[in-house]
Amino acid sequence: MAKARDQNEGEEDEAAEEEGNSSSCQPKIKKLSKRKKKELGISCMLNTEVGAVIAVMRRSNDPYSQFISPNEEIYDSTLLYSLKSLRSLIFNPQREWRIVDPSIYLSPFLDVIQSDEIPAAATGVALSAILKILKLEIFDEETPGAKEAINSIITGITNCRLEMTDSTSEDAVLMRVLQVLAGIVKNRASILLSDHSVCTIVNTCFQIVQKSASRGDLLQRNARHTMHELIQTIFARLPEIEDRDRESTDTGFDDAENGGNLDSGYSAHCAVDIFQFLCSLLNVVEITETDGSTTPNSDEDVQLFALVLINSAIELSGDGIANHTKLLKLIQDELFYHLIYYGTRSSPLVLSMICSTVLNIYHFLRRSIRLQLEAFFTFVLFKVASWGSFPQLQEVALEGIISFCRQPTFIIEMYVNYDCDPLCRNIFEDIGRLLCKIAFPLSSPLTSLQIQAFQGLVVIVHTLADNVEDENGSSSIGPYPLAITEYKPFWLEKCDNGYDLDSWIEFVRLRKAQKKKILIAANHFNRDEKKGLEYLKIANLVPDPPEPKALAYFYRYTPGLDKIAIGDYLGDPGELHIQVLKEFTETFDFSGMILDTALRTFLETFRLPGESQKIHRILEAFSEKFYDQQSSEIFVSKDAVFILCYSLIMLNTDQHNPQVKKKMTEEEFIRNNRAINGGKDLPREYLSDLFQSIANNAITLFGQSGSSLEMDQRRWIELINKTKVMEPFILCDFECHLARDMFASIAGTSVATLAAIFEHSDEDDILHECVEGMFLVAKICQFGLEDTLDELIASFCKFTTLLNPYASAEETLYAFSNDLKPRMATLAAFTIGNKFGKSIRGGWRTIVDCLLKLKRLKLLPQSVIEPNMASTSSTDLPMHSKSESGVIFPSLEHVSGNNRQSSGMIGRFSQFLSLDSSEDSLVQSGGEFEHNLKIIQQCRISNIFNNSTNLPEESLLNLGRSLIFAAAGKGQKFSTPVEEEETVGFCWDLIITITLANIHRFSTFWPIFHDYLLLVAQFPLFSPCPFSEKAIVGMFKVCLKLLGSYQSEKISEELIFKSITLMWKLDKEILDSCCESIVQALGKILTEYPANLQTQTGWKSVLHLLSVAGRHPETYEQGVEALIMLMSDGTHVSRMNYGYCIDCAFGYAALKIIPLDKSWQLIDLMAESTSLLVQWFKNGYSDPGNYMSNTSNSSIEDGSKQFNSSNFTTNLFVKLADALRKSSLVRREEIRNRAVSALQRSFTLADELGFTSSNCINIFNLVIFAMVDDLHEKTVEYSRRENAEREMRSMEGTFTMAMELLTEVFLQFLVPLSQNSGFRTFWLGVLRRMDTCMKVNLGDNNQSRLQELVPVLLKKLILEMKEKEILVQKEGDDLWEITYVQIQWTVPSLKEELFPEEE
Repeated sequence: MAKARDQNEGEEDEAAEEEGNSSSCQPKIKKLSKRKKKELGISCMLNTEVGAVIAVMRRSNDPYSQFISPNEEIYDSTLLYSLKSLRSLIFNPQREWRIVDPSIYLSPFLDVIQSDEIPAAATGVALSAILKILKLEIFDEETPGAKEAINSIITGITNCRLEMTDSTSEDAVLMRVLQVLAGIVKNRASILLSDHSVCTIVNTCFQIVQKSASRGDLLQRNARHTMHELIQTIFARLPEIEDRDRESTDTGFDDAENGGNLDSGYSAHCAVDIFQFLCSLLNVVEITETDGSTTPNSDEDVQLFALVLINSAIELSGDGIANHTKLLKLIQDELFYHLIYYGTRSSPLVLSMICSTVLNIYHFLRRSIRLQLEAFFTFVLFKVASWGSFPQLQEVALEGIISFCRQPTFIIEMYVNYDCDPLCRNIFEDIGRLLCKIAFPLSSPLTSLQIQAFQGLVVIVHTLADNVEDENGSSSIGPYPLAITEYKPFWLEKCDNGYDLDSWIEFVRLRKAQKKKILIAANHFNRDEKKGLEYLKIANLVPDPPEPKALAYFYRYTPGLDKIAIGDYLGDPGELHIQVLKEFTETFDFSGMILDTALRTFLETFRLPGESQKIHRILEAFSEKFYDQQSSEIFVSKDAVFILCYSLIMLNTDQHNPQVKKKMTEEEFIRNNRAINGGKDLPREYLSDLFQSIANNAITLFGQSGSSLEMDQRRWIELINKTKVMEPFILCDFECHLARDMFASIAGTSVATLAAIFEHSDEDDILHECVEGMFLVAKICQFGLEDTLDELIASFCKFTTLLNPYASAEETLYAFSNDLKPRMATLAAFTIGNKFGKSIRGGWRTIVDCLLKLKRLKLLPQSVIEPNMASTSSTDLPMHSKSESGVIFPSLEHVSGNNRQSSGMIGRFSQFLSLDSSEDSLVQSGGEFEHNLKIIQQCRISNIFNNSTNLPEESLLNLGRSLIFAAAGKGQKFSTPVEEEETVGFCWDLIITITLANIHRFSTFWPIFHDYLLLVAQFPLFSPCPFSEKAIVGMFKVCLKLLGSYQSEKISEELIFKSITLMWKLDKEILDSCCESIVQALGKILTEYPANLQTQTGWKSVLHLLSVAGRHPETYEQGVEALIMLMSDGTHVSRMNYGYCIDCAFGYAALKIIPLDKSWQLIDLMAESTSLLVQWFKNGYSDPGNYMSNTSNSSIEDGSKQFNSSNFTTNLFVKLADALRKSSLVRREEIRNRAVSALQRSFTLADELGFTSSNCINIFNLVIFAMVDDLHEKTVEYSRRENAEREMRSMEGTFTMAMELLTEVFLQFLVPLSQNSGFRTFWLGVLRRMDTCMKVNLGDNNQSRLQELVPVLLKKLILEMKEKEILVQKEGDDLWEITYVQIQWTVPSLKEELFPEEE
């Protein structure tokens, strides 16, 4: 690089000379080139500096003297001569200054600096001259003699002699020295410095720093600044040194860390020495005298200075330190030990610098400090930040933790490296819980520490929320926690397929699940050892049969285990126990430890049992392990270790048991342990050290569960040994599975803390941060943490003031209007319902409760749910109109898509803030009520229900459950019946809204809704009204939606009618109270969607409800018209609904209020429907199912059992005939007579139904005989009433028609009747009824027309029977005799005419 620079300068000089030669117009004056000008400038500078030094040396101490000092001869003979010689060469250099040996012009100045007799002023001028030479870079690394020259400067500076003068002059010289030292290191030739020279520079500078402590502040500041500059410059070149050292190694030179190449300059070895020196400064102590005694205390000023320098070194060296083994080990061991040790013993300022140092190390070297970082958090930050520390220290520690958390990948790396490692502490979880613990307020106002911790918690939650989604904006992250399906050693840290991201993530999550199970097993173990070990097998943490190594690691690394139980298990003589003890001992590394330290480490993990044999086995295992790993050759056998261990335990008891009065002396201890080392004595010094260690610090033989919070040398050695086998720190980025799992570990405390902060804070900024944190938590919870989301909603909804059961409406409204918190909480809760409704489960109940309270306070907008599509037809369903509760139902079109975006939340809260800021103007213009309404509008409650189509099934079911239970009154208190009715109606309106929005999956969720309806019906204080009334009205709207769809499902139809039936059966009076809406819906079904009714349940429910609800004066017209239209068309009358149509028609025909013409029309339609039966019979259709209505009387049902189930038309005809029979019994004569005539027409048409003889007899018994008997009874009844002659005559007329009907039908089916074996009995029944009619008593003055009719009818019957030879005299057949006797008894006058043979 230097050669290139010189070549460029040469070209510029030549160009300048050519330019000078070309300018002929100028006078012929010799011009100098740039190079020559530079050389001349250097010469002038050197001449000036030489002159300045000589002038100062000649100057007398007397400022008024103009004569040379008496010592001039001395100066001329020594120093002045060399300076003058240099002056004589300055303007006559034989070569360029760059290639002149620097010693020529440096030596005179260095001689002045090293002289004892030279005044301080001259020394200062000489130092200034050297500084100028360094800054002008007269020589560089390629200058001949540069290495010797620059090292000679170091020698000269360190040997600087000052004539004792005033302190001001000395300070000036020292400042010049500092400037020269900095100039040397910054010079290009500094790479030629040796390691010793570099260290000398630093040491010299530090000496000045120390000296400046008693000097002026300016010198001290300059000294420290220079020291800082030196460290920065040296360590900034560490990567260059690394490259140069690598080149040296490749060309065959020795390793740079062992001295480096002497020709190439200093190596990393000096950086190691300097860094070690800086670390040693952390141990500098100052002696303070108090009450006559001296106490060593750490020098805080020096510690801060050292930490600043260490920070600079790490910052500038970066990850290059990892390439230098010695430097890295220095940081891992000595530096970290000091940082941890002084972290809990320092001032806030020192602790802050320690935190910054560790943070820098984390940035560049975390791959190499896994255990050290865990120890720093455990023994420093967690301990200091916990309650009980000084507030200032606590605040610094907390800020340190938060600074770590602000690093992009810190928390995920903590979770992966520690929380997911069963052998490590849960660092991330402990950080989260610590922040929550500190931030959790118990009173107001919040302290600065609580606010700081709260902000740290928000940082963590924000980081997790930003990374919980994958690249596609979604996260299918599976179950939490991960299930352990098979045994895998939990102590193994390497994934089988570590290069595959998915495999690695599953491995990490599995280890976390194992860690959780281990802690559960520990809980079981402490209660019952056998149950704990059994749980290990069940959880697949230990194989079956148990593996000794797995049990050993469980006992060794599981926190909180009962140490007494561990000791008893390890000392047991069982074979498995012995193997576990061996594996347990193998988990220790006693390298570098002396015996008592190793024994303390070993016995700290369990309680040594009291039984001697158990102690023997445990100490034997320990002795073998320690003997194999002893760092020296002190012990010749493991037996010697064993004996000495026993001796140490006895010594420990002797020294620290208060019951032992006479303590063992050191000499006695040494004497007791003679000749135990293979017949020889152990070193006396070794035994003495052991005695003193035990005497001063007892071995904890009976330690309690949990580890100490103090880091001592013994634990540090154990930690360093463990780093040798520990896997490096894993560098990783966020992943959605892990982000969700991370938050799950701190979810409960985080939600509780956010709620507590929101409750106790009055600052707007904190409140809005809480709400933001609430949204972030909700965002995370949507990926499998539904319970946490429900808890979050419940926690914040209590601040809305809407859930206070003891507050009146006025109190609630006042609190809501005059406090910011309730409005913010309300807006936040409903915003979460909009944005994250997919993940809400039980939280819907809380949201619904808030919504109902808003309804009662009249704070909801006029329409809570906006219609998604405007009505476009005059035939729109009635659900498009506003309901009683003020809810507008959405269009029946399917709602798809989700327009809820996160930006909506921010915009909504921005509007909220603008509303709140203008509260005064709003109150003045419209009042608090309008202001509250505008805030509720921001909640967009309508979107929750209109967009429920996007909710998953489980969330939808929970929403429906909450609304159904609320409608049933659970958790509700109603002050008036009106309020109850409005609330129930509002709830059902919302239920129907979400049902209509999700009509495409009706068959999936409605069965569960139906179960909820069954459940609420069993509530102790459940009141069917108005619940059932509102329910049935809403369900018909759903029914219309279902039937109106192009592809209606049978199962959906059955489900909705099943629920409708349940509702009206809870209280049949509701059919009267809401008859109009029911009949309106039923009429629409029968007129517009009859073809879509596909199930028997549907037809049965529709026609039955039509019959019942249509009996009222305001509804019968619509009901009758719908039924007449259905039966007149006949298209939709089927075998499935025929029976229900007949039942409904009879119900209307028999109504008193119905017009006569409508009754006639219905009766005629019933009669004409016989043709449908004939058509079905001819087509050979079979029975589609049970068609019998629940309203059929028992006689019909019993009689129908005699029919063959395949002959369904006969059953249907019986149904029809029976309905007409019952119609013949009503009070109105016109309807009775019309019914009898219609029945006769029906029998006429039924001739083609192919009735069998049995069918005919059964039909007579069930219909005709029953009708005749009933009419006879009613006729006689009227005849016995006073002033009822008109009614009696009317009934007699119908009776007469019935007898004529009997005769006609008998003759119509005479042949099949006569073929039946029971014809004799049947014929006797006909004759008996003729006799009854003949002898009917209608009163003294009333002559019956029946007495005239019966002879005619009997004559007709007998003649026809004779004609068809059915009634003839036969042997063995008494039909003739019976008939003759009966005629003789009933109508004697016909005897001769009908039976002349007998006469």
